[in-house]
Amino acid sequence: MSSIIVGIADLKVAERPHIITTLGLGSCVGTTLFDPHLHIGGLVHVLLPSCNGDSAGNKAKYADTGIIELIDRLLSMGSNRSSLVAKMAGGASMFSQSSSSSFFMVGQRNVDMCKDVLNKQQIKLLSSDTGGSFGRTIELNTENGQLLIKTIGHGNKYI
Repeated sequence: MSSIIVGIADLKVAERPHIITTLGLGSCVGTTLFDPHLHIGGLVHVLLPSCNGDSAGNKAKYADTGIIELIDRLLSMGSNRSSLVAKMAGGASMFSQSSSSSFFMVGQRNVDMCKDVLNKQQIKLLSSDTGGSFGRTIELNTENGQLLIKTIGHGNKYI
């Protein structure tokens, strides 16, 4: 099974048998979509919650535009919106909690926006592994939709 790498502020889609992976999710969120009927999936590595009107920029950089772009790409591959299911990981708090400013809570803001977009798009979030103060690497298996989450010091798990 070949591996497809997704960079920061990037997204990729693939059919089975591929693994789609992204490395080093800190406050970023990796959101995956999977169609269990067609065995196709995709992953977007979002850096920030909202594009704030920057529609000409990199859509994958933001949760509010990146997830929509990922949905559109899977629909263009033949998926039905009603078949798609989501999983996500990341959104860690990588800064000191000494400040209550939401500026320093990028991870949580990313998680909240991803959930909001999925909810508005009527895509079910099956599971997530978010928060904490540690990074994650994730791998989406397009054979079965399993998401492997790898961490240093917190073990590996499938969701």
